[in-house]
Amino acid sequence: MDNTHKVSSDLVADIPILIVEGDMTSDADHDVMRTYAQIKEKFAPKSLIIKFERTKYINSPGIAPPINLSQDKGETGGRISFVGLSNHFLKVMDIVGISDFVDTFSTDDDAIVEIKSKKKQ
Repeated sequence: MDNTHKVSSDLVADIPILIVEGDMTSDADHDVMRTYAQIKEKFAPKSLIIKFERTKYINSPGIAPPINLSQDKGETGGRISFVGLSNHFLKVMDIVGISDFVDTFSTDDDAIVEIKSKKKQ
């Protein structure tokens, strides 16, 4: 069975970015959580950007990983930023209430500027 998603990571300006491409369904759950665990182990980041620019669809089971990640960061005093959310994603995030616990930005650069400015405060 072909995966309809791809999960990878990057590091930009010392801020880890978890990149999700394709459909965000229960099939992506394991890969998202595995990649996050690798980022957490390697960098122990206070801030994390999750990039959804190439993800247009999310269903009910697919919302679990973003919720779990935001809870984990919240428990450690960190913050997650979502980047590149489609209109569908924005609606789902609002419906489940996760929008109150994450920052949303149009681009990586916008998120990085905001994270860096908060670190200086």
